[in-house]
Amino acid sequence: MPWKLVTEFTFDSAHVIVGYDGPCGRLHGHTYRVKMELQSNKLRPSAHVKRDIMVADFKTLKWAKKDVEKGGLDHAYLNDLLGDDTTAEVIVQHLYRKTLDRIRENLPEGDDGSDLQLKVTLWETPESYCEYWE
Repeated sequence: MPWKLVTEFTFDSAHVIVGYDGPCGRLHGHTYRVKMELQSNKLRPSAHVKRDIMVADFKTLKWAKKDVEKGGLDHAYLNDLLGDDTTAEVIVQHLYRKTLDRIRENLPEGDDGSDLQLKVTLWETPESYCEYWE
């Protein structure tokens, strides 16, 4: 793929891993770090520019950085959004799916985005992370 977009950002959220026998079973929070990597073999327009000059808009990739009241995950109680299962594995898969949905909303008519390849990495702590891609 000729183009690879990469961006990183953080957001702060709280959660409980329901049924976890240990500290993670209690309310706690993290400063999550996210890395989005999007590859494409062609350029497209975006919501902000109508010419074929982008893989995607960085704003689209950083949606989760927004405050929860504006549709992001910052300062969210993740259990309200994801239910009882709020492991890093579940959160990174959620980030992946929502990001692809947002990218596809801006694709031109007739473009199914089949060439797009997304990989999301989520750090729950500075030393522990999870990756998701399909």
